[in-house]
Amino acid sequence: MAICETLQRFNLPIIVVDDASNAECEDALRTLASTLHFTLIRHEVNQGKGGAVMTGIKQAAQLNYSHVLQVDADGQHNLSDIPALLSLAKQHSMNVISGLPQYDDSIPKGRKYGRYITHFWVWLETLSFSLKDTMCGFRVYPIAPCVALFAQRKLGKRMDFDIEILVRLYWQNITTIFLPTRVIYPEGGSSHFQPLGDNLRISWLHSRLFIEMLIRLPQLLIRKCLK
Repeated sequence: MAICETLQRFNLPIIVVDDASNAECEDALRTLASTLHFTLIRHEVNQGKGGAVMTGIKQAAQLNYSHVLQVDADGQHNLSDIPALLSLAKQHSMNVISGLPQYDDSIPKGRKYGRYITHFWVWLETLSFSLKDTMCGFRVYPIAPCVALFAQRKLGKRMDFDIEILVRLYWQNITTIFLPTRVIYPEGGSSHFQPLGDNLRISWLHSRLFIEMLIRLPQLLIRKCLK
């Protein structure tokens, strides 16, 4: 509720994706939607974070928006940075704009070091250091290339989504611009990251992307030489 109320202060239309929550949460969201007047979409079967984000982007496309701001619902993001993200999106309308997390001591050590492993693989998959972070869920996407990508590829629907979409957009010459932003892990907050399942999905994703990178290697090398 607090996140939706904060977003309204920026005069932004809001799309909330209810990813098969329980009955109590569903009722609360319906009440909140009628009070705050946002678009509520419900998945009857849980599809994961990536599935929810893709649903939100597709809905925004149907409403004829050009860009969509992704904000996770766990309270980790510094929403006061939204104007800066949107300003960058206006200046670089064909790029993805992403937060570059600046963590405090609240980040779990396992999550912190796991990110470095993903950074290494992403740099290898793109032959570039330009994707400084691929796991932050605080982004502005240009909708058209995202919807086109969804039509071309079946992307991961869970925590692997955030990584995969940035790598595949990069391969299509759509780069990401980063804005440093404070990210916290609120005390008592809940995370839907599944240490075993999601780490296995991410490892399998990197294996697939690395193989595809080898196929794209000539193209990536030419692109690198032309810079």
